[in-house]
Amino acid sequence: MKLYKMLPAFSLVFAMVFSSTVQAGNDVIRVGTDATFPPLEFVKNGQRTGFDIDLINALSKVMGKQVEWVDIDFKGLIPGLLANRFDVAASGIYMTEERRKVVAFTDPYYQGGLAVLVRRDNTTINKPEDLAGKKVSVQVGTKSVSFLKDSYPSVQRVEVEKNQEMFDLLGIGRVDAVVTGRPAAVEYAKNQPAVRVLDKGLTIELYGYALRKDDTALTAQMNQALLKVRADGTYNALVAKWFGTGK
Repeated sequence: MKLYKMLPAFSLVFAMVFSSTVQAGNDVIRVGTDATFPPLEFVKNGQRTGFDIDLINALSKVMGKQVEWVDIDFKGLIPGLLANRFDVAASGIYMTEERRKVVAFTDPYYQGGLAVLVRRDNTTINKPEDLAGKKVSVQVGTKSVSFLKDSYPSVQRVEVEKNQEMFDLLGIGRVDAVVTGRPAAVEYAKNQPAVRVLDKGLTIELYGYALRKDDTALTAQMNQALLKVRADGTYNALVAKWFGTGK
């Protein structure tokens, strides 16, 4: 008899705890990133930092959510998002038509594009067309791979897992050039006087945060938050912090 009397009370406590857990979950946004792409996302002194990191934190504050970061290789971002490992992929992702077939994107939050990085003592590559027949390092899973396949089929691609590996190969002369996002190329060249970024870029791209197509509510919330941080000056302050100019 005592057991039956206890059941309703136990059920009530269980329901309250479960409800609290669900509510807490609604206050958390899980964000996947490959923090190896300065100045957008990278690790410094053991902490994630960069433009994407700061902007996601600013957006989450507007939305009243806490960020739970998930570290993952770039090539695993879209598969991880679709497998529900996290809610948002934020890692300098171009809003390509191919990606739009499987994921949704927020409104664009920054303009970038593919650029070419070479050693300063290289006198044979001065414009993108000079890449033909050369050995070029690219990061797997990025647009650099497909772009070179389609536009420069004679290029000998050297595909690596991380941005830093591309730069290292260039530094030791194993490749003639690197093709990567302009922000990363410019950032690297700032601290490495032995390399330079070609003035003429390969493409113009827009960065967006990727979400699952059925997560329309979160996409709308993030777009509203983007509008707010643009309006209140937060966005321009972060652009100036990480890129030195407003956009």
